[in-house]
Amino acid sequence: MGGEAWFTLGLLGLMLGLLAFTRLSVDLVMVGTLVALLVSRVLTPEQALAGLANEGMVTVGVLFAVVAGLKETGGIAVLAQRVLGRPLTIVQAQVRLMLPAAAISAFVNNTPIVAMLLPVVVEWAKKHQLSVSRLLIPLSFATVLGGLCTLVGTSTNLVVSGLLAKTTGEQLGLFAPAWVGVPTALAGLLYMLAVGRWLLPERQPPLKRLEDPRQYTVEMLVAPDSPLVGRTIEEAGLRHLQGMYLMEIDRGDEVLAAVSSQERLRANDRLVFVGIVESVVELHKIRGLAPATDQVFKLDAPRANRSLIEAVVSDSCPLVGRSIREGRFRAVYHAAVVAVARNGEQLRQKIGDIVLRPGDTLLLEAHPSFVDQQRNSRDFFLVSRLEDSSPPRHERTWIALGILAAMIGAASLELMSMLSAAVLAAGTMILTRCCSRLQAYRAIDWEVLVVIAASFGLGKALEVSGAAAHIAGALAAIAGGDPWTSLVLIYLMALVFTEVLTNNAAAVLVFPIAMATASSLHVSHMPYIMALMMAASAAFATPIGYTTNLMIYGPGGYRFTDFSRIGLPLNIVAGVVTVLLAPLVWPF
Repeated sequence: MGGEAWFTLGLLGLMLGLLAFTRLSVDLVMVGTLVALLVSRVLTPEQALAGLANEGMVTVGVLFAVVAGLKETGGIAVLAQRVLGRPLTIVQAQVRLMLPAAAISAFVNNTPIVAMLLPVVVEWAKKHQLSVSRLLIPLSFATVLGGLCTLVGTSTNLVVSGLLAKTTGEQLGLFAPAWVGVPTALAGLLYMLAVGRWLLPERQPPLKRLEDPRQYTVEMLVAPDSPLVGRTIEEAGLRHLQGMYLMEIDRGDEVLAAVSSQERLRANDRLVFVGIVESVVELHKIRGLAPATDQVFKLDAPRANRSLIEAVVSDSCPLVGRSIREGRFRAVYHAAVVAVARNGEQLRQKIGDIVLRPGDTLLLEAHPSFVDQQRNSRDFFLVSRLEDSSPPRHERTWIALGILAAMIGAASLELMSMLSAAVLAAGTMILTRCCSRLQAYRAIDWEVLVVIAASFGLGKALEVSGAAAHIAGALAAIAGGDPWTSLVLIYLMALVFTEVLTNNAAAVLVFPIAMATASSLHVSHMPYIMALMMAASAAFATPIGYTTNLMIYGPGGYRFTDFSRIGLPLNIVAGVVTVLLAPLVWPF
């Protein structure tokens, strides 16, 4: 093995050490390693930057934009509410969560799926008094297992498919991984439900939501065409709201002060809630409820382009001492007051009748430009925008879901490539105003894309330096020329790389080794490619092994060892199923 090969292996070893034992970000370490290979002339600029033009990497990026449309229209929330329901036990909750999550992740990249379902599951667990830590690992693992079943379920499969197409010209179909992925996913889900529930930890997140001293009074109206009409308070999900309670219902001349959970909602019911600001934000996202104040609908900007903003009234505000209606708040500030908090005091007047006092905290619905316009105004002490508070475009929910179904159908029937289908779906999401152009851009996780692009360059370095061929030869020698043994070694190598690196980096690094191994043994490369797809994604023993594991690590209050305890046996289950099935479906 030459000097370049040793230098490349040394750099990659250093990279693995930095990722395993330091807190440096993955993208920084991998890009730094790539720069070192470029400066040392192991790679040419074209080879180092080739990952930026890879079809798999671009497809992953475009899928983030597709998911943005689902998020902004409330499409994911609709699916979650209808499927998750009201579980009675933690086992029921895990079944309700894992099976749909795995099914959805087979067709939508699992990283953005977890990103969207994470807050939904956290609130769902709190609402039904379930342990969050016993649901988030199942969520992550289920999406990983589901992603194994198709080409688009995980970015790893797209990356490996792109490498195979570039190397051999072979195009894998959408369901090519299903022959191994579906049995592996079923075995993994059965393990999690049968054994994993005893291994799941009971943890408390390190940062619990603090009691918020601001108790807002907010009025919501049941729209005449609301899906909530005819449902009881319990069925509508308004009884056990986290950090908020339903104080009363105004129904014409009748006021229901002690609201029963079996009370059925009617059109134009005015619901008066008291609660913290985070709950008010979630209340505004419930389909069929609208702010009771008609001032909201008199604002110029469409509701989807507005957000919720907090503003504290100063003693120099010209509207102090006057009611919100008398002071013509909307006309003066181009914003509508949707809730008011006053030092813990419960305000029982209608919003328009509240007389403003210095120190009142107003929750406003306005265009985001309100923050810049009033930040230095003497009328308010403090002005701040609440993140992710724009009302969903509920009227476009089924449009977004239809676009998703069309994308999956087009790719499944091989009417067009996955990249073409994803680009068309993302463009249609924007054209139909399911999401804006800026929202689509912001939804893209650039760190994930940088890591994927950099990993292509690192894999190329293994190939051009001769390190991949040497490692393949060593594996062949250890295996004694036996294809089955070589397959096990390839799987283990990819799995170890994934657990200490990332799934996409592991796939790109091991791909040239897998191809070289198959070539040296004069056997088909397909069993090795499928084993690589499974091993590079089926990483459960560390939080750094897969992006979705990292995403739930903090919110679940987990420790590093929690993943090892439940993930190592699952690694073994997935490995055994893959190694046994891959050569049977694609003979050596």
